[in-house]
Parts: sequence; C-alpha cells; structure tokens
Amino acid sequence: MSVLRNLVESIRNGGIEVVDLTAPLSSETPILRLPEPFGNTVPFALKEISRYDDRGPAWYWNDIVTGEHTGTHFDAPVHWVTGKDGEDVSQVPVDRLIAPAVVLDFAAEAAGDADFLLEIAHVKAWEEANGPLPEGGWLLYRTGWDARSQDQERFLNANETGPHTPGVSVECARWLAEETSIAGLGVETVGTDAGAAHGFDPAFPCHSFLLGAGKYGLTQLRNLDRLPVTGAVVVTSPLPIVGGSGSPLRVLALVER
Repeated sequence: MSVLRNLVESIRNGGIEVVDLTAPLSSETPILRLPEPFGNTVPFALKEISRYDDRGPAWYWNDIVTGEHTGTHFDAPVHWVTGKDGEDVSQVPVDRLIAPAVVLDFAAEAAGDADFLLEIAHVKAWEEANGPLPEGGWLLYRTGWDARSQDQERFLNANETGPHTPGVSVECARWLAEETSIAGLGVETVGTDAGAAHGFDPAFPCHSFLLGAGKYGLTQLRNLDRLPVTGAVVVTSPLPIVGGSGSPLRVLALVER
C-alpha cells in the first residue's frame, strides 16, 4: 500500500485522528485592540449577496469582511518591520505548511498568573524530558487561554494597565528565533506575544525576533489539550494573498492513535 493511500485509510478507520485546532470565525471572534493613534482591524462580517431570492433565486452566497489577523491566523515574516524584506503569505513554501509539532503545556502556570512568560529554562527542561524541538516544526504553547475565547473581554483580559495574557519572555523569543530550528510558534492567545509585551525591550519580541528570522506565527489555536506532547503533524492552510502579511486559516493536526 502506498504511503498516501495508507494515510487516507488510517484517517478513515480512526488510526489517525484529525483534530481541528481552529476557532470558529464569526462577528463574535475576538480581535486585537490597539490604542490610539494606531489603526485597528475590523471585526469579521458576512455581507449577503443573495439567498434564494430575486438577487439569485437558486443560490446563497456572501461577501466577507475581515482583517488578515482575525481569529485563528498565520503571521508571515512581512507582518513585522524586522521581516519586511521576507516572505509575504503567498510566498511561504507549501512544504513548510505541513510540519511536525510539539506541545509545551503551561496551562497550570498561566491559570495562576495571567502574565506568565515562557523562559529558556522551561524549554530546555521540556527538551530534557521529551527530546529536541522539531526541526522545521511548530512549538505549540498551551496556556489554557482558549477556554476564554467565547468572551472578548475575558480573552483580551485588559485593565487600565493594558492587556494581561501569557506569552514568551524577550530572552526566550530571541533564543527560539536564533538558536532553534523550529518553523514557528503557535499560541492560544490573540497574538504570539504576551499581553504586556508592548512594554518589553524590544516591544513584541516574538514578532520582532521570530518574524525577523523568517519564522512564522499561529494564533488563537484551540484543542491543544487533545494533542500528544510529541508526534502530531500540523497542517496549516493560509490563503495565498499576494502581498499579504497574514491570513485567517484552518489548522488541522494529525494524531496517530
């Protein structure tokens, strides 16, 4: 049996489970909010063209209104100034869109501290227990934040000092970008950086270092608790928007059972 036929048969018979890591996309999907004078994205919306009526008697369809970085989405290098000479989302090689993934679970720590930061020591301790990070693969960072995704205010978790969501320290972001061979970082929060990262030096280090190194970001993931620590393969499918800095996408994980 060929490799591809075996893959399809394994999916059909349950030997391989397909886990959807994507949040549903609707007008209720939480979106990033930036303070003035910065521009902001628009909420997702459907605009009806016709629905079995005089505008089109046999068909229903819509225009969609959305930002590139709405809901579960892909960050391409050009999204950040440090990667401005890198790939736009249409230029990402397709063979990089299917890759192994590992899950680093710090949900317990984030439950006790909304500003929890992943440090180099955390990653190295994980590697000692589980093996090296996957070459050309994804580091998926579980914080349990997807449980808040039905409520924009709880998800963004902002107060007078700004948003408070878990993320990655400056030192760890630089190390992941410069010293590891991962393809990118995937998170459950609204963006790859911590809520307080606007005050870091540099600000937004995951964006700055990882995208500047030609790596990628995945955000607003779900169901990371259903993945093994190692062994999953993740399929990411952004729209090939020419000149695009990112794209909403469907993220699927293949898990051998």
